[in-house]
Formats: sequence, C-alpha cells, structure tokens
Amino acid sequence: MTNFIDRRLNSKNKSTVNRQRFIRRYKSQIKQAVSEAVNKRGVTDITSGENITITKKDLNEPVFHQGSGGIKDRVYPGNDQFTSGDHIARPPQEQGQDGQGDASDSGEGDDDFVFTISKDEYLHLLFEDLELPNLEKNQLDKVTNYKTVRAGYCAEGAASNIDIVKSLQGSIARRIAMTADKRRKLKTLEAELTLLEQDRHDNTLAKHKLITAIGNLKEKISKVPFIDSFDLRYRHYAKQALPTSKAVMFCIMDVSGSMDQATKDIAKRFYILLYLFLTRTYKTIDVVYIRHHTQAKEVNEHEFFYSQETGGTIASSALELMIEIMTQRYNEKEWNVYGAQASDGDNWADDSPHCQQLMRESILPKTRYFSYIEISQRAHQSLWQQYAQLADTDDAFSIEHIKTVADIYPVFRALFKRKKVQAA
Repeated sequence: MTNFIDRRLNSKNKSTVNRQRFIRRYKSQIKQAVSEAVNKRGVTDITSGENITITKKDLNEPVFHQGSGGIKDRVYPGNDQFTSGDHIARPPQEQGQDGQGDASDSGEGDDDFVFTISKDEYLHLLFEDLELPNLEKNQLDKVTNYKTVRAGYCAEGAASNIDIVKSLQGSIARRIAMTADKRRKLKTLEAELTLLEQDRHDNTLAKHKLITAIGNLKEKISKVPFIDSFDLRYRHYAKQALPTSKAVMFCIMDVSGSMDQATKDIAKRFYILLYLFLTRTYKTIDVVYIRHHTQAKEVNEHEFFYSQETGGTIASSALELMIEIMTQRYNEKEWNVYGAQASDGDNWADDSPHCQQLMRESILPKTRYFSYIEISQRAHQSLWQQYAQLADTDDAFSIEHIKTVADIYPVFRALFKRKKVQAA
C-alpha cells in the first residue's frame, strides 16, 4: 500500500496537514458552531468563512503523571457548627469582586480558542453527509460530459506534448540495436590488439591492420545520431465519455401578499442553502426558478431572490408551469427531476385539492423527490393538509415546517440527509 502525505503549505505558511488534522479532531465542535452560525448570517454573506470558538475545556489534553500512592494517615477536624440538613450560607463577597463577569480567581487564565475556517471548509462542513435522494445514473450524455485521459504514446504530435524520458529511452534502444554488432567486433579487435602489444615479436603490420579496423568501427559507431525523429514519442490524450447523473431542481417560491418580508427572507435563506449545495456537490445540474402569486413565471437567479413583485395566491399556477417545463425540456427518462416548494401555506381553498391532484398525477410519477416547506407560525392551512395526505403514501414526497430562522438548517439537513445503503 502506498501512502501520500501532503506537505504543501497554505497561504499563511502553516502546514495544511496539521490544519486538516485539527479540523478532524474538533469536528463535532466546529460543525456545531457552523450550524449555529448559518442561522445568524444575512442572505448575502452565507458563503464567506467563519470564526469558530472552541472552549477551554475541549482543549484540555490528557497527561500521565505520578500518582500519590502509598499508605497515609490523616486526621480530619471535627464539625462543631453544622448538623445534618443545615443550609450552608453563601460566603461574604470580598472587596474588589463586585463585577458580574467570569474573572479568574487565580490571577491568570486562558481565553477560549478562536479558529478561522475558510469558505471552502465552511461549505464542506455545512453540506457534509447530504445528497439528492434517489439519484440514478441515466443515459450517457454525448454532448458535454467528456473528460480527457492519457491514452499512451504516439509517434506524432504537438511539440508541447513531447515526453522526454520516453524519447530518450527510444534513442538508447535504437543506438544499442544499431551498434551492438559493431561494439562486439570492436571489443574483440581491442582484445587482439592488446595481445599483440604484449607479444615481444615484431607485429607491426598486424598491429597496423587492427588499429585501422578499430578506427573504422569507432567512426561508424560515432555516426549513429544521439537522437532521431524516429525516437520522439508524444503523450497521447483521448476524450472519454462519462456516465452522467443529469439532474434538474425546480425551486418554487410563493411571493404573494401574505408572505411578509421576514417570511420571504427565510425562504430566500433556504433556497440559497439549496443553491450552494447543488452547485458545490453536483457538476451536471440545472436549476429552474419559479415565482408565483396568482400567476407563475420562470425567472433567473437574481430576479428569484430580489424581485419585489407580489399579489394574491394560486399555488397550482406554479405546479402547472413546472409540468410544462418538464414536458418541454426535461424528459424524466434522461433527467433526475427534483422539486422544492416554499410557501406560508396561504392558498385559495378551492385550489389546494387541485394542487394535490397535479402533484399526485403529473409531478410525483416523474420526479425523484419533491419537498414542501411551509414557513409559518400559524396553524397549518389547507395546502399543508392536502400535501400531508401525499406524504403519508409516497416516500418521494416530504413536508417540513419552518417557524423561525433557527429551523432552516435542521430542516434542510432533514430533507437531504444521506441515507445509509442497506445490505441485501
């Protein structure tokens, strides 16, 4: 087994490995701080880093030390002031201790440790263990989803793709193959010449012939070029098609007059979390934004979050527009279709049963998962009651209730919590 240890330094010249080890060690405290921080942030600053405070008690290190041991005799003073059941009076407060803070009584102490995590670390901890439910790999996307992979070597290519090591290996092999016979002969002739030089007899003519032959062989060997165009090898790349999990998420938000600004801010926070989760976790995913009051309209990201348009409430208009877009652009055989609807639950009474019918007959059969989030502190309205009947019978449909900002992240995790795969 091969272990790779990352020794690269981060921007502050501190070891990235140590930083990752620290995050793993105090992961529970950091994740708790991240979940609390997301509820305190504004809509626009949810993607920045965060300062995490770890209390002193969590930083204490266990140590080995010499125990007291041995046998000791102690004499304890008797009790002449209290009997069983007496209440001990609070000791009198000393001068100079009138403050109400947490000052140390020992004269010194340590502050809580403040640890800053980056944007990427913050988002990783925020969306860890989350996934789109029931995601399946559909047909091979032949248009956009390819990756470039190494595919060996070739004899022709761009100069920037020359593999020097492979080319030199080819050069050595060629020169060995072309000069091996000559080098063997050269070695034999040099050995004969050595024997003649050791002979005491006059062998001038024979020596001359051997020297001439050796010179001719060396000249022929030297004429073999060190590198030849035949030796050059280029790195070859090929495009490989990838099995894709194409997915589309429909984000439906009620912007009717009953949705006050606080309720809209909660809905925006939820959808910003959803958008960050989708774009960070999945590369091949479309997001369709639909706003509705009495009429529904497909809008872009900016208009979805910042438009001031308002009106009455007909929730079925958004569902009908979703069905129309699915039919035109997102075939359920090729796409994993998801939906999320946020509303305060206020809807025309006659329209709520129609919403249930559209959901049951036209949307749920074509979607992997659909979630309805009701943002309200009132009793549940007719839309919740109609949707609750679907949630009881279809696992691909879920409903959640958000009352305050603090409920957003727990509800979000409940909707997209990664499910453990059960062994067959």
